[in-house]
Amino acid sequence: METLANLESFVRSADLRGFSAAARQLGLTPAAVSRNVAVLERNLGLRLFQRSTRKLTLTESGERFLDSVREHVEALNSALSVASVESEEPAGTLKLSMAPGFGMDYVLPLMPQFLRRHPHIRLDWLLENRQVDLIAEGFDAAIGGGIELAAGMVARPLAPLHVIAVAAPTYLQGRPLPAEPEDLAEHDGIAMRSARTGRVRHWAMRDSGGREAVALTRERIVLNDPEAMCRAALNGLGVTLVAVQHALPYLDDGRLQRLLPDWYADLGSISLYYASRNLLPSKTRVFVDYLIEACERARLPQRLSGRADAGAGVAA
Repeated sequence: METLANLESFVRSADLRGFSAAARQLGLTPAAVSRNVAVLERNLGLRLFQRSTRKLTLTESGERFLDSVREHVEALNSALSVASVESEEPAGTLKLSMAPGFGMDYVLPLMPQFLRRHPHIRLDWLLENRQVDLIAEGFDAAIGGGIELAAGMVARPLAPLHVIAVAAPTYLQGRPLPAEPEDLAEHDGIAMRSARTGRVRHWAMRDSGGREAVALTRERIVLNDPEAMCRAALNGLGVTLVAVQHALPYLDDGRLQRLLPDWYADLGSISLYYASRNLLPSKTRVFVDYLIEACERARLPQRLSGRADAGAGVAA
């Protein structure tokens, strides 16, 4: 009779294509995962993996065995997870990564109630504008937008990631308001340089009628941080295109004004993502459930939408 540890070590190693990655996800050492798989192979009398110094690949027997056991291992893990959540009070350090602006403006205000509910959880957050490797860097979860999920990850949308055009009233004074995205070519622009590619970002905007147009300004300033772009716009230096999440506090107090209220660029969703294993630690599971519920209660999907009919606080 095989143990769950042996079977799960095999399934995770196959999914993540390595003993080290599987070990990080399972909370074991690579040697322990390798040993579990070796015991499984010995008990079955099958070679499940072809091993090399650089990669781990399934044999034909390994592929057939994975297909036959994966669903059962996941079902058993799910049952154990439910039992664990019901019997154990969530505790421990919750390591989370997210962008500084979103974290401080939208997630941090939701935490007092969460910590009152779960007094034995300690928050350890990295506020940084980059996508992290959850398993390799030891994070329980992360929040990001416009990201490509690695294998073995699941994403839960929290709010839309919409880009809108904004400027300060001091800049707009005496200048004609743009009626179409093409009109932005007549305005000084505060553009964004992609940290990943090094290129200046250009946005294709859409309206409620399905029309699309590329928004191009006269690039006078190029920055690599959306918060800095908003600050530049606040100083009357031009028009900038930023995600609603960054502009909303300044739109609410009138220091920035939305342009082209029917137009926005859709970059997908701001999502909470974590390892797609059923046996999540209870601290992670309660945080996921709480944050999704709290964002809905705070009407974050509506507030951060660039759609004119979404009821967001971003009207011109």
